Amino acid sequence: MKKYKLRLLVFAAVLCAWLPMRAQHSPDSIRFSLLTCAPGSEIYALFGHTAIRYQNFSRGTDVVFNYGMFSFNTPHFVWRFVKGDTDYRLGVTPYRYFEAEYALRGSSVWQQTLNLTEGEKLRLLALLEDNYRPENRVYRYNYFYDNCTTRARDQIEKCIEGRVVYPAGSPRKTFRNIVHEFAAGSPWDELGIDFCLGAEADRPIDGRSQMFAPFYMKEFASGAFIEAADGTRRPLVACEAKIVDVEPEPSPAFPVTPMAAASLFLALNVLVGWLQWKRRRIFWGWDILLYASQGLAGCVIAFLFFVSSHPTVGSNWLLILFNPIPLLYLPVMVYRARKRKKDLYHPANMVCLTLFIVLFLLLPQKFNLTILPLALGLLVNAASHVLVLKRKE
Repeated sequence: MKKYKLRLLVFAAVLCAWLPMRAQHSPDSIRFSLLTCAPGSEIYALFGHTAIRYQNFSRGTDVVFNYGMFSFNTPHFVWRFVKGDTDYRLGVTPYRYFEAEYALRGSSVWQQTLNLTEGEKLRLLALLEDNYRPENRVYRYNYFYDNCTTRARDQIEKCIEGRVVYPAGSPRKTFRNIVHEFAAGSPWDELGIDFCLGAEADRPIDGRSQMFAPFYMKEFASGAFIEAADGTRRPLVACEAKIVDVEPEPSPAFPVTPMAAASLFLALNVLVGWLQWKRRRIFWGWDILLYASQGLAGCVIAFLFFVSSHPTVGSNWLLILFNPIPLLYLPVMVYRARKRKKDLYHPANMVCLTLFIVLFLLLPQKFNLTILPLALGLLVNAASHVLVLKRKE
């Protein structure tokens, strides 16, 4: 009888030790979700954010794997960002902190619970833990092709037994289209991005490339299904919910729009050009400011065009309008004017600007409309130089 009781006690002890371990790996104890966060007011948060939430109910674990971590305090951050050498890293944050951060800044969060098997959940956990190793957690960020959203998508796909089939995307979407959708309320940010993006940003992209944007990824995931090797299918997302529901705080808009500023620039050039023609002399203070600004803007675009590894910036036709030549030639221009020597720069500049304006809609790149009054202002200035010179003659 004692021997029987001893065996029963041993069996009960083993069972008590085994059951929690079993519960930790049961389908109901682990849950993975795709989190999509609403855009913020900063330019780096303009398109929203994506992360993966991991919950283990048996262990009381609730954390967020976030591929969008970076620090402005990184040495030479601005230089590396412009050059395209920005490093992001995978961070792990307790969900309560993640939730509080986005609620505080007025960004809602949507959760899509993934419909994964027990084996897929364990594989995804192993992949994320491996990515979080110190030697693996840092990666070279690429705005369109390797960002916080594409990284989360790729890890989910790697754990799937079978393949993920997404709904077809719009065949007419381009990188610039999608950027404009999310930058519509921030015209100065939109103009700045348009200044940098080249003709490649206007080529149609497939559905997979459209997933660089968090909310596009969210929509694709909603309609996706997992196809197993035997042909059976199940939806990728089991259920969806809005887990942080807040109203964004309206950020104060800059009182002057880019188009208004560009129109004012055109009007000033018309006024200065008329005064120069009437008085038969060039206002060199205005010219120095104008050509120095044009040349500095051209230095940025030329650097992106020739040096930066950012996608699509190496095909920017704005290099015709904004390049370093005005800045480099400015001392020669002033010298020749003081010596009353003939300068062919302004007639050549007139021809170049006229061709750009005439071909504005025909070039293989979609330009921000603000560029047109800027180009017209530069053309008026070049024309005033030619007219003043002729009037003097």
